[in-house]
Amino acid sequence: METRIEECYRSGSFAELAFTYAPVGLVVTENRVIRDCNLAFAAMFGYEPDELKDSVFSILYPSNEEFANIRDRGVTRLRDTNRYWDERIMARKDGTLFWCRVRGYSFTPEVPLQRAVWSFADLSEDRPYKELTRREREIVSYIADGLTSKEIAIKLDLSYRTVEVYRAKLLKKFGVPNSNALFHALGDIDSDHIVRR
Repeated sequence: METRIEECYRSGSFAELAFTYAPVGLVVTENRVIRDCNLAFAAMFGYEPDELKDSVFSILYPSNEEFANIRDRGVTRLRDTNRYWDERIMARKDGTLFWCRVRGYSFTPEVPLQRAVWSFADLSEDRPYKELTRREREIVSYIADGLTSKEIAIKLDLSYRTVEVYRAKLLKKFGVPNSNALFHALGDIDSDHIVRR
């Protein structure tokens, strides 16, 4: 690789170096398939770059439901603005989960996920992952949307009291007194940028 670095400097072709060695994860996708990624992206997830090439992005998500949810959420924003960002939980090769900041740009806004470029930043140092159940993640996302416990209960077909118990457990788990403090503990992200159900 050292020879290639020298060659890039001699020729003034820095784009390849910038992509390969950027200190943030970069990935180029086509229809949610990884076409290329840099060293930082692969290392963040515990892979070698060649292991990820031509893989469906779903292997990096905690579940297929969350993979579909991100698609549904991202398409509208990419179509409207051609840009997207959020903070979400992703899965490493060994199965460990971690918080990630994701930013994206579509080359084809009329079909937003057809061709895009994404950056991923590992937030583990600033926001260590605390395990949440699927139900806790659902409730957190509805709270972020500003729904009351009664409204959440209706959406999830639960009793109001059950939602209140979940809310209390979440506050206790994060050692915070209220929902605002809960979101601060989760990294002070607002509902527009929390990955939903």
